[in-house]
Amino acid sequence: MKMLPKYLRHWIWIVPLFCIGCFSIPFTRSKPIEALVESDFSLLPQPPEVDYANETSWAALPWRKDMADSLPRTGLSDAQASANVDVFFIHPTIYTGSPAEKKYYWNADVNDSIMNASVDGSSILFQSTVFNGSCRVFAPRYRQAHISAFYTRDRASGEAALELAYRDVKKAFCHYLEYYNNGRPFIIAGHSQGTRHGGKLLHDVIEPDAQLLKRLVASYLVGLPVPPDYFSSLPLCDDPEDINCFVSWCTFQKGYYPPNFQSSGYNNALCVNPLSWKADTLIVPRSENLGGIAWKFNKVIPKINDARVHMGMLWIQEPRVPGRMFINLKNYHVGDYNLFWFNIRENVKQRCDAYMKQQAKLLSPSEHTE
Repeated sequence: MKMLPKYLRHWIWIVPLFCIGCFSIPFTRSKPIEALVESDFSLLPQPPEVDYANETSWAALPWRKDMADSLPRTGLSDAQASANVDVFFIHPTIYTGSPAEKKYYWNADVNDSIMNASVDGSSILFQSTVFNGSCRVFAPRYRQAHISAFYTRDRASGEAALELAYRDVKKAFCHYLEYYNNGRPFIIAGHSQGTRHGGKLLHDVIEPDAQLLKRLVASYLVGLPVPPDYFSSLPLCDDPEDINCFVSWCTFQKGYYPPNFQSSGYNNALCVNPLSWKADTLIVPRSENLGGIAWKFNKVIPKINDARVHMGMLWIQEPRVPGRMFINLKNYHVGDYNLFWFNIRENVKQRCDAYMKQQAKLLSPSEHTE
């Protein structure tokens, strides 16, 4: 089965207005996305191949100053220099407008400086930073598929664009393993399109390799529904300290069912509550929310919302943010990370600590040796 829901179009244009979820800055130019939907992938030029030996092909590297080093307030630490675990983070779709210089349609060019600035100032800043307190952050640039790939009537072109993007992600991960990892434990994380590619990476590359699977601390597959039978051996996490497992959620307003509820697999998706890290259906009150991040990445909003797993979705009540009376949002896709930023950051540490503790036990001599 494929983790490929048909995206709702409205959230693309709401993003700049919804402060708490303003990580995903739309890449908008003059040409509307509808004009791109029916273009045949096979008849159009594609961006050049990406060389991951070139550091400019990475949005974040732990030894380089970049947006992944950012912190929203004092008192937090960027611990990448001393971290025992890595995270391979895959950013979501930022390519939502006309192609750069009207040259490439279905996939973005990683040499486009405007696109790169949008990626860095949105997903890398607001999402990848949850990991810098416990992990070295590696985030590749890749020829991301245009947003229209998810809802075009030309499914062959949409699939081809997504497959090209995935090939880049897989190539970047293989480069990371060969040159940067050095046998260290790691996390796979992403959002939206990034989760689509991260899920395939786990399914195609990591699950079949027993040694790689042992080094997987956990995976954060956020913003796309993951069907129950997608993985053969990788289980859903059901405790804050579970390891060698994955978590996933898609955030919606309480009482709301998206139009594509069943066709996109939300109705039976595997879902974990990021306030309790349980897969049960209990309501976790907003008092358990350690804080979301405001739109300028300079303000923490504690107790912003509650959360409850309901029929494969994560339901929340209206977030308590300034100006909320002007927000009429049912799909909180844009806030999947922002709304739970501090809880995610704390949980990353919990899972990394649990993994290292387990490894220490495995390496320690038996208490019963003679």
